[in-house]
Amino acid sequence: MSSNVDIANRPEPDQLLVQIADYVANYEIQSNDAYRTARHCLIDTLGCGLLALRFPECTKHLGPLVPGTTVRHGARVPGTSHELDPVKAAWDIGCIIRWLDYNDTWLAAEWGHPSDNLGGILATADYLSRTAVADGRRPMTMRDVLTSMIKAHEIQGVIALENSFNRVGLDHVLLVRVASAGVVTRMLGGSRDQIVDALSQAWVDGCSLRTYRHAPNAGSRKSWAAGDATSRAVRLAMMTMKGEMGLPSVLTTPTWGFYDVLFNENPFKFTQDFGSYVMENVLFKISFPAEFHAQTAAEAAVRLHPVVKDHIDQIARIDVTTHESAIRIISKVGPLANFADRDHCLQYMIAVPLLCGNLIAEHYGDDFHQSDPRIDQLRDKMEIHEDRRYSSEYHDADKRSIANAIQIFFKDGSSTERIEIEYPIGHRRRRSEGIPLLEKKFLANLQTRFPEKRCREILDLCLDQERLEQKPVHEFMNLFVIN
Repeated sequence: MSSNVDIANRPEPDQLLVQIADYVANYEIQSNDAYRTARHCLIDTLGCGLLALRFPECTKHLGPLVPGTTVRHGARVPGTSHELDPVKAAWDIGCIIRWLDYNDTWLAAEWGHPSDNLGGILATADYLSRTAVADGRRPMTMRDVLTSMIKAHEIQGVIALENSFNRVGLDHVLLVRVASAGVVTRMLGGSRDQIVDALSQAWVDGCSLRTYRHAPNAGSRKSWAAGDATSRAVRLAMMTMKGEMGLPSVLTTPTWGFYDVLFNENPFKFTQDFGSYVMENVLFKISFPAEFHAQTAAEAAVRLHPVVKDHIDQIARIDVTTHESAIRIISKVGPLANFADRDHCLQYMIAVPLLCGNLIAEHYGDDFHQSDPRIDQLRDKMEIHEDRRYSSEYHDADKRSIANAIQIFFKDGSSTERIEIEYPIGHRRRRSEGIPLLEKKFLANLQTRFPEKRCREILDLCLDQERLEQKPVHEFMNLFVIN
């Protein structure tokens, strides 16, 4: 046979596509802990979206692509009056969820925010439930939503455990598109083979560059990129359900496959099967709307605030000890150009709570930054050091710490105590401490959008696991509509 030809025999699907599809189609979630955590994740994620609606730079992106368009039995966007096709609704929900960098996080070889998948899941579930009721069929329930959340978390998180997309310059939103494509295809009634096809389409789309997350190009795209990814997943799932063929060796085919083109010719590595591990161990951002590698640093800075607030001008040096991932993603010097630049700057996220005793979303705005020159003065006094133990235990499956330590030295030679925090309050090791605060955060976010009676109605439902799980999705979404 001539060497100048390709072999056109269509191969069997790549093993990873089959493993994910089998998991999505057949795996029964048995973990009560996973469902309980998924409920907490649901309310926290929705709350983050409601809070983001206070920011015009976010809301300008919302609504139908063609103004005035209405969709019969369309999907709703929580906290708004929008009723959209499920593809655009997924985009909008995903955008508000991620805008303030306040929803859950997964940290491993790859980083990411598994609750980004809720955009596609919730939009699809609302659309399917409303059309089912209109046709006299049974709607989906919130138990179905929680199940899809657990599985999307697991797909994104398990792939991230050993496979670093950031080290080859690729962005983690790819994993949102893949996870959402798998679970949404199943929600639409897709078979195992159709899930395989949809997953292959998600992989063949390739991957965004991480350019918009790093200096000198950090910008607002990082706040809507995940919404774009989960929305694209809904579109691909719907195309698959209409019969669009898959690409079975999208990962492994020589020259043209994902591994050869985008992953330095290396196959993915896995150390565990898909189950419910990721949801059970997910990290919540409870205290601060800040990139997660800085959560413990901000907490340490808040603790130091009472000691230093009256002596800011006497500070000579600020020693910050952190882990390698924080240094690589958020340690930066020089001018900070915008909101997105600041909420991905370790030094900024330390300076503000040292000065103010807290860190809230409004602290990233231009007006606030420009109003206090001490912020940048403190940034210039910071020295960033890596502790190799921190870096090692960040990847340790039994620890998954996200450690930071801060010590402040004054011009007279004195210093504060060294404040070290290894596990943020949103970590599984601090669940008993964190969940009451997470519920308080949710209520506060509800109160930014709804009258008190509606807030209490939503909260009472969401704190009752059994009643929430039985609630039809369209009735749940009715509670979040603003007429």
